[in-house]
Amino acid sequence: MASGDAPRARPLRELAAGLRRGDLSSEAVTGACLDRIAAVNPRLNAVVQLRAEAALAEARAADRVPLDRRGALHGVPLTIKDSLDTTDLVTTGGTIGRASFVPSEDATVVKRLRAAGAIVMGKTNTPDLTLNYETSNLVYGRTTNPYDLERTSGGSSGGAAAIVAAGGSPLEIGSDTGGSIRLPAHFCGVAGLKPTAGRVPRTGHIIDFHGVSQFLTQIGPIAPRVDDLALALAVLAGPDGVDPHVVPMPLGDVPRVRVAGLRVGTFTSLPPLEPTRETAAAVESALEALRAGGGAVRRVEIPDSARVFETYMAVLFGDGGAAVARALERWGSGESPLRSRIAGMKALSSAELMAMYERLDQWRSRMLALLSGLDALVCPVNVGPAPPHGTFDRATAAYTQVFNLTGWPSTVVRAGTSPEGLPIGVQVVAHPWREDISLAVASEIESALGPFPPPELARAG
Repeated sequence: MASGDAPRARPLRELAAGLRRGDLSSEAVTGACLDRIAAVNPRLNAVVQLRAEAALAEARAADRVPLDRRGALHGVPLTIKDSLDTTDLVTTGGTIGRASFVPSEDATVVKRLRAAGAIVMGKTNTPDLTLNYETSNLVYGRTTNPYDLERTSGGSSGGAAAIVAAGGSPLEIGSDTGGSIRLPAHFCGVAGLKPTAGRVPRTGHIIDFHGVSQFLTQIGPIAPRVDDLALALAVLAGPDGVDPHVVPMPLGDVPRVRVAGLRVGTFTSLPPLEPTRETAAAVESALEALRAGGGAVRRVEIPDSARVFETYMAVLFGDGGAAVARALERWGSGESPLRSRIAGMKALSSAELMAMYERLDQWRSRMLALLSGLDALVCPVNVGPAPPHGTFDRATAAYTQVFNLTGWPSTVVRAGTSPEGLPIGVQVVAHPWREDISLAVASEIESALGPFPPPELARAG
């Protein structure tokens, strides 16, 4: 590893601490990250907007700030998903009508990151309105997986996970409506957190806090290590006085959580979905690590698993795609792959929609009963590793959609490798507001099973 790369390659918490103390130079770290982006991005198409000179200027200014005035992420360079508004960079949300759109105000999470001292290097690719499980759009094209360029990096935070996995960014902020943080993290072998619904404001995200399906969408971090996620969450969380659904709930202290004595539930099958043998083995490896740490494990079954995908689709598209059509019209996106996708959708009647929400709440209550005797759940993120471009089966996202429907926090951490050398992650799910348990359990798995080798692309950079 070149000497200029060494600071960039440090864990985020160590990197941030070194920058706060003045042991590291923000200019050097930012320069190393920008060099890595330049080396890998032509093959990934992950970073779609870059403010290299401005970022370096901010880094030089950060190095001059007195130590007693440095925030939690002082001088830390990072990237932001292109669905989150930034005043100094085009923010397309993946939709062609916003190809030149520069917002007048930062998204709340971007404001908080900058207030903590972070430096935004650029924006990462996302599908149109974030509504796809593969990352491709008419503005910037397709993002590839750093482990295999012929495979998807996932969606909708596919650019985010790809550049983190390739070593270009120590922290990303993504969004998750049905697995859009967790699936890319799983496919690209990095850590990702979907927080509890109501934990982080969606203000300034292209799908924000409006409407009956708002509870599905959450903003969260993607990073190389689980410990990085906790540091970022502390900056992102809390009400902003705009998103009416965010709750002023204190964050738990991850280091205070002990795996010994924790009750862990698990499932691999989500009928009709069955995981690959290697995916089930990765879950079992994670469980063995928890047993070794003193955790107690028992098998569970998700109630009405066969209806998860159907219910999720009814929540998101119960209006027949009318909300999506309005968003496309609002931004002037006359051309969009979403138009053909919603063209054949039929809106539920008001009576059908109300009945569906009644069934959803009954199911949520059954899910709470399932979790009542447990501290965490460990399960697959998807049926298998990253598929080739254009072949992702949306119905397999039921593994992640389950926890958008419940609103529970879920952390993805790598726990295995496929025969093709692709990453396999697991989800660690906890009770509402217990991100500390989700993160602590994921960290235990990470410590026991890792580190895994980075993609060849990152090693060659």
